[in-house]
Amino acid sequence: MKHRLKASQYAILVAVMLTASIGDTLLSRGMAQVGSVDLQHLGLLWQALFNPYIISGIVLLIGFFASYMTALSWADLTFVMPATAFGYVVIALLSRFWLHEHLSIYRWTGIALIVCAVGFVAGGPSRTEHESENSELDLMDSGVGR
Repeated sequence: MKHRLKASQYAILVAVMLTASIGDTLLSRGMAQVGSVDLQHLGLLWQALFNPYIISGIVLLIGFFASYMTALSWADLTFVMPATAFGYVVIALLSRFWLHEHLSIYRWTGIALIVCAVGFVAGGPSRTEHESENSELDLMDSGVGR
């Protein structure tokens, strides 16, 4: 399967993967510093909003959402999803080596299964790869001119 993407489109897919995984990791690090939040300690949520890790995580997740919407505007979901699936690998590596979390063999196996399954689903044809054979019908289906 050969994809004909521009360099900017590859950059968007890399941004999807990195902003989601690094943003989630920063949120986890920040919330570990804030501590457990429950109904008796809701003020900690206000304190969390001023934590630099949480602020950075929120900014990166806003960037993830923008890049994800951009990628979905020109590609099928099954084409964009592998970027987020590889983000699971990045999250696992960051969790293990930066947050020093223990990841059992079951979690690594689950991550591998998710990546394989998404790769299998993404292996089919998509509108990302093929030019439309009947552009007039596509124009009518798009709602342009209504």
